[in-house]
Amino acid sequence: MANLKEIRNRITSVQSTMQITSAMKMVSAAKLKKAQDAITAMRPYAEKLTELIQNLSASLEGDFAGQYTNQREVKKVLVVAITSNRGLCGAFNTNVLKQVKALTELYGHDNVGVFAIGKKANDALHKTNYVIANRSDIFDDLTFDNVAHIAESLTHLFVDGEYDKIELVYNQFKNAATQVVVTEQFLPLAPLATKDVVTSDYIFEPSKEEIVLTLIPKSLKTQLYKAIRDSFASEHGARMTAMHKATDNATELRNQLKLTYNKARQAAITGEILEIVGGAEALNN
Repeated sequence: MANLKEIRNRITSVQSTMQITSAMKMVSAAKLKKAQDAITAMRPYAEKLTELIQNLSASLEGDFAGQYTNQREVKKVLVVAITSNRGLCGAFNTNVLKQVKALTELYGHDNVGVFAIGKKANDALHKTNYVIANRSDIFDDLTFDNVAHIAESLTHLFVDGEYDKIELVYNQFKNAATQVVVTEQFLPLAPLATKDVVTSDYIFEPSKEEIVLTLIPKSLKTQLYKAIRDSFASEHGARMTAMHKATDNATELRNQLKLTYNKARQAAITGEILEIVGGAEALNN
């Protein structure tokens, strides 16, 4: 059994850890509220924009958006891995990295490039995958305009033929305790289904084609911004949950150490009493 001083030091260390994890939990909870409000407010807009494009394009004929819908033979694939810049958020980053590796095995290691958004993705993948860019700085100022520049870069990579397919891998926010890793095709645009499209009576100015070609780039920017916002909210939810569990575990460990300390202290006192009694009996004899 460890001596009393060692146990006291361990108790002090665990209590310090508890204070840190508890503080991080509260910080993440405060940031989560803002991030959750942002993604919740954005989703209806993104869904409505997609619905509008579907309604408009359902009645169009011909390859009106060929540069975005061109289904080429898939030889080169770009995977946009969206992670966080910091750790201590459970399996949040690990799950994304596992999915990226699964896609790498699916398409072939030499055929896959990685566009890292988040320091953790860049640190983990630059040794094993071909990371063409790292934009971990986006979380310093997460705005639509900044994300739009990234979306434009990705679009150019596809339009110029450098990559035949671009996929997003990120954590989709469900609630504070649940984040789901999703793989979402960014480009080429998937064929628009017509059976579920609601026919609407619109007056177009200018033409349908021009409107759709204007909306598609905006839709792509919105799609990427929503994915990063989803990941950002998921990160704080995952960190809050992880820190909550860490605090609970530290509390349990502290209580166990206190029990061990009390037992050791009681044993030490009992041993001293026995020594005193034994010494007194020896003097009497």
